[in-house]
Amino acid sequence: MGIDYSKKSRKLEVLLWSIALPGFGQLLNGKYIKGILLIGLEFLINVMGNFNTIIILSLNFKIEEAIAETNYMWLMFYPCLYFFSIWDAYNDAGGGKDKPFAYLPLVFSAYFVTTGLIFSPKFTLFGYEIGPMWLPILFLPIGLCTGAIIRWILLKIYSKETI
Repeated sequence: MGIDYSKKSRKLEVLLWSIALPGFGQLLNGKYIKGILLIGLEFLINVMGNFNTIIILSLNFKIEEAIAETNYMWLMFYPCLYFFSIWDAYNDAGGGKDKPFAYLPLVFSAYFVTTGLIFSPKFTLFGYEIGPMWLPILFLPIGLCTGAIIRWILLKIYSKETI
């Protein structure tokens, strides 16, 4: 009854590569067409949304410039692509298969990160603009927690039905 480290290591490897770049996890799983498609979409959305420029400006705390550079109509696709890619690669590697509703934290993360992006040009915290990179990051834990709570509620509801 030992722990199968190779399976756990594989799931973690795929998860971390997917976090690094959407599509890499799919390539590791041998899903080449899906992986290439996700990488292509990532580059398209990244370039059209000016995401790398936004990251550089945000890391240098040039928030007003980052807001001005953001193409919101393109960048709003990024959170869903990003979190779907992570879930899909992890799921294909065998993660989450034995855990009902395990996808919900990532789904709600995509929703909340997108919401953070939408409000980023006008949202301030203590009088400071947060911007199109930092505000979505701040909304991420809210999405993870919301998804986890909804998953917990659904598990309670469905476990009562089987009694």
